[in-house]
Amino acid sequence: MTFPIIRNAVIAALLLGGCAKAPTMDQNGNGTAAHRKEWAIAIHGGSGTMRRDAGPEREREYLDALDSALTIGRNVLAAGGTSVDAVEAVVRHMEDNPLFNAGRGAAYNRDGMHELDAAIMVGDTKKSGAVAAVREVRNPITLARFVMDSTMHSLMAGRGAEELADTAGIERVPDDYFHTSMREERWLEENGRGTVSAEAGEVEPDDASLDNRMGTVGAVALDRFGNVAAATSTGGLTNKLPGRVGDSPLIGIGTYADNASCAVSCTGHGEEFIRQTVAFRIAALMELKGESLDTAVTTVVDTKLRQGTGGVIAVDAKGNLSLEFNTRGMYRGAADSDGRFETAIWAKE
Repeated sequence: MTFPIIRNAVIAALLLGGCAKAPTMDQNGNGTAAHRKEWAIAIHGGSGTMRRDAGPEREREYLDALDSALTIGRNVLAAGGTSVDAVEAVVRHMEDNPLFNAGRGAAYNRDGMHELDAAIMVGDTKKSGAVAAVREVRNPITLARFVMDSTMHSLMAGRGAEELADTAGIERVPDDYFHTSMREERWLEENGRGTVSAEAGEVEPDDASLDNRMGTVGAVALDRFGNVAAATSTGGLTNKLPGRVGDSPLIGIGTYADNASCAVSCTGHGEEFIRQTVAFRIAALMELKGESLDTAVTTVVDTKLRQGTGGVIAVDAKGNLSLEFNTRGMYRGAADSDGRFETAIWAKE
């Protein structure tokens, strides 16, 4: 049967809108609101960045990719769509873009293969779905959505998850679909040294020569109905051990959503985020201590994560957005019903 979550005709209609850009965002893209916005969305494409001297064409390529993904989410929400539809559509689009370490363009593991993780969660019911270590699923985020909507489970892994994709009518592809020269070059470099990219606590070196040392894609959104949602997808660390699972598909770690606090999507070195229970820790600071979104996110990123290990995007029930990171930059974007539409890569100097 055909999986119905992404309805091509509806999505195509939603993508026809236009929007003028607001001034360039600051380092973190944080905002506060005295009123509840009708909708808001933030996206990320990983907390590792290209070299500063990669050139304007390379930078423009990434900014255009972020603009395209953010426009998709903006248009879904502006047309009255739900937050969960928006974050799935954004992440699905980024999975199809070989610039990002998710779906096509995913990192290689030690054996020269690709294993993909993804998760999605909604804030009203706190239902979630996730998949881990899948090899042949073109869009893991859509399979995660199916797990959430159509099964009694929250996390499916490996072969069982891939077989579920057939039940759902979700496209499966051969491993070479995920190949990109950039990821292969990175893998050959790491594999030859017997290392794993972005090891725990590593501060990004000034001479890093390849893009996306810690790549993941994600989106968080608030819709007109007052519901938040989060989605995250990744190819993981380059040269990781086969079967390794990071933070992205773990609810409360790399992905979380609760209307009582916020929706969170993380990017960075997964083991560090797992140790610090990052996504739920942010939500708990808000719900139990009454901290604002920005304070909670900043506290966790600045005091719990080792320098150079990643970043976070989050949205609360009023439409406030927070985009924080402790790396040289984070591919990111933010938009809301007040007219904001911004994308950026580097940290503010």
